[in-house]
Amino acid sequence: MGKFIITKSANGEFRFKLNAGNGETILTSEGYNAKAGCLNGIESVKTNSQHDERFEKKTATNDKYYFNLKATNGQVIGTSQMYTSAAGRDNGIESVKSNAAAAAVEDQTV
Repeated sequence: MGKFIITKSANGEFRFKLNAGNGETILTSEGYNAKAGCLNGIESVKTNSQHDERFEKKTATNDKYYFNLKATNGQVIGTSQMYTSAAGRDNGIESVKSNAAAAAVEDQTV
C-alpha cells in the first residue's frame, strides 16, 4: 500500500511525496507555505489520480520521460520522477492511480 509523507524543507515549506508500497517515490508535490495547503494537496491527489485525463505525459529536454498530475483547474499538484522510457512513465502513472486513493499519511513534521 502507498503512503504520503509530509516533510518540511529548510526554507520552511511543506511538501509531500507519494511512495509506492515498495518505498519508491512516485509523485512529489510543490512547496506549500502552510501544512493545511499540503494536506489539501494530498486530498487533491487522491481525487484527481482516479481520472486518466488529469495525467499530463511529458518529455524533458534530456529525453527523459515524466508526468504531471493536474487538478481540475489545470494546476499541477504533483510531478513524477524521471523515467528512461515512456513505458516506465506509464507504469508510474498506473502506480499513482493504484496507490494514491487509499494511501495513509505520515507527517514527519511533528
